[in-house]
Amino acid sequence: MTMTNARAWCERTELLLGPDKAEKLRQSHVLVVGLGGVGAYAAEMIARAGVGRMTLVDADTVGISNINRQLVALHSTVGQPKARILADRLRDIAPDIELTVIQEYIKDDATDRLLDSGPGYDFAVDAIDTLAPKVNLILGCLGRSIPLVSSMGAGAKTDPTLMEIRDIGKSHHCPLAHMLRKRLHKAGIRSGFPVVFSPEPVREGSMILCEEQNKKSNVGTISYMPAVFGCACASVAIRTLLGEM
Repeated sequence: MTMTNARAWCERTELLLGPDKAEKLRQSHVLVVGLGGVGAYAAEMIARAGVGRMTLVDADTVGISNINRQLVALHSTVGQPKARILADRLRDIAPDIELTVIQEYIKDDATDRLLDSGPGYDFAVDAIDTLAPKVNLILGCLGRSIPLVSSMGAGAKTDPTLMEIRDIGKSHHCPLAHMLRKRLHKAGIRSGFPVVFSPEPVREGSMILCEEQNKKSNVGTISYMPAVFGCACASVAIRTLLGEM
């Protein structure tokens, strides 16, 4: 198969962006951390846009409760690693994509190892659910001048038209963004990267407490909201890589 034929699936993207910007995407390396409801959709949209290299990070396996909203979650994939399933899917979409797959919870020193390993990243997508590792990844990216976008909570919301993409300092009426801002303020960070969030009020009774690994609560989530957040994260990644943000 010639390179021309191998990239024929990118024809419509190149028609939209032009050959130079399509090539820019092909030469880019994007990191996606967290491959659940938001992250997997973000990763797929980035791959479908023609980005040539990606690093996918998630240690989780598919659970039965993921099926209502997560791209990799099917009855046939329950119990299988999310990162491996998504990697196989992306290779089927973009056969010449270069993938690094890391099945590890990224926290503490693992964040530094991830960000300092191998060739540098041109962009990072933070789709981590848990606050402490989320903060570590964001601070690590900012400290290394890696452009990023961070997804806030898509759970307990139902109206996609209320979603916003704004600088973290201008996020509002989002509990996760509020907690994130407080942590970042302690590190002297008040702005400097975009977040995807929704100020829609949390639906009453949509959260229950739990004691699971890296998780203290379960939040009710509708099928389409994580996908919308993931697509928004992908749009920020692509437009930033192209210099159009």
